[in-house]
Amino acid sequence: MNIILALFILASAGLGGSSPQEDNLTAKLQASLNTAMIQGMHQNNSQGHGQTEGKGQGQSGIKPNTTAIDPQVDAPKVKGIYVTAYSAGGSRMNQLVDLLDNTDLNAMVIDIKDDEGYITYKTDNPKLKELGKSQPFIKDMKQLMKRLEKHDIYPIARVVVFKDTILAKKNPELSFRKSDGTVWTNGGGDSFVNPYSKEVWDYNIEIAKEAAKLGFKEIQFDYVRFPEGFEKRADSLKYTKTDQSRVDVVSDFVQYAREELALLGIRVSVDIFGYAASVPAAEGIGQDFVKISKNVDIISPMVYPSHYTAGWFGSPVPDKAPYQTIKGSMEDTHKKLDELGEQKPIIRPWIQDFTASWLGSGNYAKYGKKEIEEQIRALKDTNVDEYLLWNASNRYTEGVTHK
Repeated sequence: MNIILALFILASAGLGGSSPQEDNLTAKLQASLNTAMIQGMHQNNSQGHGQTEGKGQGQSGIKPNTTAIDPQVDAPKVKGIYVTAYSAGGSRMNQLVDLLDNTDLNAMVIDIKDDEGYITYKTDNPKLKELGKSQPFIKDMKQLMKRLEKHDIYPIARVVVFKDTILAKKNPELSFRKSDGTVWTNGGGDSFVNPYSKEVWDYNIEIAKEAAKLGFKEIQFDYVRFPEGFEKRADSLKYTKTDQSRVDVVSDFVQYAREELALLGIRVSVDIFGYAASVPAAEGIGQDFVKISKNVDIISPMVYPSHYTAGWFGSPVPDKAPYQTIKGSMEDTHKKLDELGEQKPIIRPWIQDFTASWLGSGNYAKYGKKEIEEQIRALKDTNVDEYLLWNASNRYTEGVTHK
C-alpha cells in the first residue's frame, strides 16, 4: 500500500465519531501501514540476507533494528497462563478455559514445539516433517483455535528453540558432538542444537510461521541460548561455528526471527533468565539481556522467587519474600532496559504459581493466593501491567485477584 495514501485514509478515518466497523477498518489500515513500512525496511536489508543463504551459518548480517513498529498495536494487555500441549488437547482445557472466563486472565501460552523438540500437533509441512517429529497431543488444532477465539483468549505459541533433542538426534551435524561423534547431552539427558546454524534458525521460524497461519497472534521463543555451562566445553565439542561471539549469534537469531514474523503481523517475545537483568551479559550461554530485548516486542524474564538464592534483593530467603523479590527484579529490569528508550519492549515477566518444595525445609514458602497477589502487587508498584503465571502441571491457584 502507498504509505502517503494510507496516512491520508487513516487521518480521514479518525475524523469525528466512528462506528465499530470504522474502528475495525482503521485498525486494518494501520496494520497495512505498519506492514508496508516493515516491508520497506525488509527490502533494504534483503542484501544482508542474501549473503547467508545456503551457508548453514548463523550470520544474518542484519543491523538496522525493525522493532520500533509494533505489528499489533491493538493487542490486549496480556495476563496469561502456561498451557502444555497435553492440557490443551485434553480434558484439563475445560478447567483452564473456565479459569480465564471467570478472572481477569486473558491469554494462554501453548506449547507448539515443546522442551524435547516435538511438534505438538499433526503437521503436513514437508520441511517440518523432514527435520522434526510430531507428537500430536493437540488432536484438532483448528478446533482449539476456534475455542480460544470464542472465549476471547489471546493465543501465544511457545516454541522451544535451541534445546531440541529430536532435531539433534535426527541431524547430529546440527548439534554439538563429542569426540567420538555422538551427540552431547546435558545432565538431564537433553540435547541442544547449534545456534550458529542458519538451518536451525529457519526450521524454528518455519514452525513459528505455521503457528501464525493457524491463528496464533504471538510467538514466544524459549531456550534462546547455548546450553548452561557451555563455555566449559565450547572448545572440546565438535560443531560448526564462525568468528561471531555467542552473544551476537543469539541476538542475531532473535532479530532475524522478529523481522520475518513482523511481516505477518505477528509479535515476538523471548523468555530469558530473570537474573540476566541484574548481572552483566551471560556470554557463556550467549544471552545479553539488552541486545535480545532490543529485537523483540515483549521480553519475559523468568523472575520466580524460588530461582533466586539467599541474599538476592536483600532477602535471606527470596522464595519467602515474593513482593520484595519481584520488586527488586523489576527495578533491575527497568534500569537495564531504560537505555533502549523508544525501543524498550513490553516487560511481561513469568511469575510463580507453584511451591518449590525441592528447595528444602526453611528455604521455601507454600504458594497460594497471598503469595501470587504479592507478586502482582510488586509488578503494579514497578509499573509493569502484564505478566504470565507458570505452573508446569497447569494447576493454577483459585481465588486469586489477577488485576
